[in-house]
Amino acid sequence: MNRQHVVIISGGTVEENLALDILKKQSSAFLIAVDRGLEFFYKHKIKPDYIVGDFDSIAPEIIVWYKEWTEIPIREFNPVKDASDTEIAVRYAVESGYGNITILGGTGTRLDHVMANIQVLSIPARSGIPAEIIDGHNRIRVVEREVRLKKSETYGEYFSLFPLGGEVRHLYIRGAKYPLTDHTLVPYDSLCVSNQIDGEEAVIAFGEGMVILMETREEMYQ
Repeated sequence: MNRQHVVIISGGTVEENLALDILKKQSSAFLIAVDRGLEFFYKHKIKPDYIVGDFDSIAPEIIVWYKEWTEIPIREFNPVKDASDTEIAVRYAVESGYGNITILGGTGTRLDHVMANIQVLSIPARSGIPAEIIDGHNRIRVVEREVRLKKSETYGEYFSLFPLGGEVRHLYIRGAKYPLTDHTLVPYDSLCVSNQIDGEEAVIAFGEGMVILMETREEMYQ
């Protein structure tokens, strides 16, 4: 597996300070621009390594510029298709064997797109590839196995769990303000919202299922 990190910038809300900081920290990452996310690269004069989308929500002159003046691979789709642009980008990263995926611009005002992007995280999760959506308030992952949250490393003071695709059985939460023992988390269960680490580390373990793990912060990333 190629262990290189992939940063995908999608067409949702991109907090520019956050995105620039992540790109600085991941200076060797493979960069994928997804549809309107290409506007961020264009504005900041950052060269993506791969461009994908149907480009129905981007200023036409921008995609024309990249087509005419660069040799960056561009994968263009008909807007009438069976997968979102972000899903296509994530599948490309997984199939190319990249070892870690960060999605920026994966949240915003379109809750239907947000839900779709969260569910897309299950694709790398099933392949054992760490993946996350990050915005100014949230870090979102989909996990299939035990997770340890260190207080010194978490994105925010709260964490929440939601089942994805069915029940999560034999759920244990240890080292948290609200611990759990052998719980079955069902799709309409809000029991695991807004927990907090009690001490230095919380452990989340479960026997069956897939979990959406959100780490959230009250204060906007600066």
